[in-house]
Amino acid sequence: MAGARRQAPPREDVLAAAMEMIAERGLEQLTMAALGREVGMSSGHLLYYFHSKDELLLQTLEWSERGLGAERGRLLARDAHARARLDGYVDLYVPDGHRDPHWSLWLEVWNRSQNAGDDARERQAAIEGVWHRDLVALLAEGVSRGEFRPVDPDRYAARLRALLDGFSIHVAIGLRGTDRGQVLDHVREFLDSTLTLPL
Repeated sequence: MAGARRQAPPREDVLAAAMEMIAERGLEQLTMAALGREVGMSSGHLLYYFHSKDELLLQTLEWSERGLGAERGRLLARDAHARARLDGYVDLYVPDGHRDPHWSLWLEVWNRSQNAGDDARERQAAIEGVWHRDLVALLAEGVSRGEFRPVDPDRYAARLRALLDGFSIHVAIGLRGTDRGQVLDHVREFLDSTLTLPL
């Protein structure tokens, strides 16, 4: 009898391996062939499961975001002032530094989305939407408790996330003169001047 057919690793193991490769070697080194060698599959098998590199990248992003979403949920559920939780949200949002793997992946998915179909764009919007809804809820809570100025939570969240995205891209690409510490200082100053009421 022929030997047992080798089973493919679970999808989550493949996605975790892809994220680890991005973190250790950079996104440009993540090819189907290299990932296949890492997980013991042929590039053909990977294409069978994911259909394209674009789909692999998007699923890896979704997988990574599930982990971040759980972390964000724990952070926002803490028994703490809204501003302390907002600072935690910002800290989680901003990249760790140049070539942060999560942000490198986001930038690549955004870039590829120019030629993506509606389904891929809707899935990206769903990821963005969760971050936005969590921020809106936190802002609304802070306003209702009198910790924040009476801003429109949805409009303020849109502007704050645009600010965070812009700064985060600068950190992720390693723009000279823009590091994580400077960005966090800028954002906290912005929050102090536009949102937070004195305790």
